[in-house]
Amino acid sequence: MIAKNFVNFHVLISHSPSCLNRDDMNMQKTAVFGGVNRVRVSSQSQKHWMRKSSYYEDNFGPASIRTRELEKLIPLFVEKLRDEFDHDLIEKTMELFVRTKIADDESDDTDEQGEGASDDGKSKKLAVAPWVLEEIKVLCGIVKDTSLTEEEVSKAKEKAAKQKEPKGKGKKKKSEQEFIDDALTKKRVKAVQEKIDSVRRAMASALDIVLSGRMATSGLMTSVDGALAVAHAITTHAVEPQDVDWFTAVDDLTIDAGETGAGHLDTQQFSSGVFYRYASLNLKQLQVNLGLIDNIKAAETAESRQRALDIARHIFHLLATVVPSAKQQSFAAHNLTDFAIVSFSDQPISLANAFEQPVKCDYKEAGFLKPSINALSDYWARIHRAYGLEEQALAFAVEDGIKLNNKPALDSLKAMEDWIANGGQA
Repeated sequence: MIAKNFVNFHVLISHSPSCLNRDDMNMQKTAVFGGVNRVRVSSQSQKHWMRKSSYYEDNFGPASIRTRELEKLIPLFVEKLRDEFDHDLIEKTMELFVRTKIADDESDDTDEQGEGASDDGKSKKLAVAPWVLEEIKVLCGIVKDTSLTEEEVSKAKEKAAKQKEPKGKGKKKKSEQEFIDDALTKKRVKAVQEKIDSVRRAMASALDIVLSGRMATSGLMTSVDGALAVAHAITTHAVEPQDVDWFTAVDDLTIDAGETGAGHLDTQQFSSGVFYRYASLNLKQLQVNLGLIDNIKAAETAESRQRALDIARHIFHLLATVVPSAKQQSFAAHNLTDFAIVSFSDQPISLANAFEQPVKCDYKEAGFLKPSINALSDYWARIHRAYGLEEQALAFAVEDGIKLNNKPALDSLKAMEDWIANGGQA
């Protein structure tokens, strides 16, 4: 049997009244699907809380540090790397990591990051970049060992001397030192590209970048194609999040003084529902990002595939158990997954269309959960039959008696994790 490359995770979780993800207006995030309104939890929110969870750190190690505040981050990394590199080198490397200068006279007014260049020809800093200590450590070594030869310095000076008068009001010629700095930056970037394997291995110490990827088009930052795709979670049924919690805060001191009324009044929107979470893991891309195989077309080894499967089992655990913490002190919607389907497939396959026609509440057995489980299972069977899919699929369920493709659902989360780690084999 040819090993399947994609692991598809389909998770149903019923949340009690809550407000897990809000927009800029402090309202619940929503989406229209199947012509009706659904409550939504963004993929960004899900991934954020997964990588911030204790389970993530226990099994994957520390996540990257995501920030745009170099001034705050530099002292942290300087302290950690002070025995190997001096302060100025670390700072220069970190600046090169997220920004470069416009390299030549032919460059237009848009920098390589997709934002406008500043008047002095310098690129703007990325809004937020993920930082990995081990990666910066390797980059510092490359930057330290890369310098210009006398011939390269002479060529930069010649280029400065031959530059034309720039067009445009207020624009000035670049200085000789700027040409030298640009040449050095180019050489350092090239040196990084030549040693990209060592950079990737260092970067792989932060698994959140390996999974979610990273976009970069300049500096020493390396672009990474994410191995894990995560969908926005939506309710399987229509929800109009119009429930509003009108709450008060009592001021004890004013009450003691004989005053009546609350010290604070406010409102918070909330709702409840059964959410469909979907994610797909590309096992070979994961192995590439981990530095275990050279490229997506390379043959995987038994060891590299097992490493990817071990990560897949933990991803399922995170999807099944991690809940955003927003407003949890007020609502405590710490609900766990009720039902899940995991499949090994030749392609990513979402089952969201199982709920394109919103699930209706079964008033004989009140609730949305059971009809949602039935809708998901039935749709998987129809898609499997219609497209002749040869998936290795199994279900996990908290409730007894549930089957998928005539196979009883597993009643233990650990049993499902073990099945995933074993490549979909019993």
